[in-house]
Amino acid sequence: MALEPVKLSDQEERPLEDTVVKVFRCSKVVKGGRRFSFAALVVVGDRAGTVGIGYGKANEVPLAVEKGVKDAKKSLNKIALMDRTIPHSINGRYRATKVVLVPASPGTGVIAGSSARAVLEYAGVQDVLTKVYGSMSAKNVVKATLDGLVRLRTREMVESLRGVKIEA
Repeated sequence: MALEPVKLSDQEERPLEDTVVKVFRCSKVVKGGRRFSFAALVVVGDRAGTVGIGYGKANEVPLAVEKGVKDAKKSLNKIALMDRTIPHSINGRYRATKVVLVPASPGTGVIAGSSARAVLEYAGVQDVLTKVYGSMSAKNVVKATLDGLVRLRTREMVESLRGVKIEA
């Protein structure tokens, strides 16, 4: 008797992947010299429309990363995607940073710096153009990119919110 392979439905959860965007080192001077501590900025996502960011601090890098992943899993956001790209252009803002996200044609890829690229790739965006204005701090860029992604709306979402039919 042969067992049938189990077919996965489209709605089944994909496993979450994580990446470290940046590790920050902090030091304090004590009697015996310098004592270092570390902070890790982490992005977690399933590459299919769910993404979160986390920040963890500890005396060792692996512990900081672990705390960052745990923090990111607490704040997962659903992103409105349209095939391989985003539905429309949008500006994400966080403090002194502004990130412009523009949809791109298939095959363009993710044109972004390392901080914004991590958020976009783990959110599942495959074709997008970005430009960062203002502060280039990794923390600010990641949060501004996430702000832009969270505020995206598809045509169906806008139609249901307004209660009207939008024509092309």
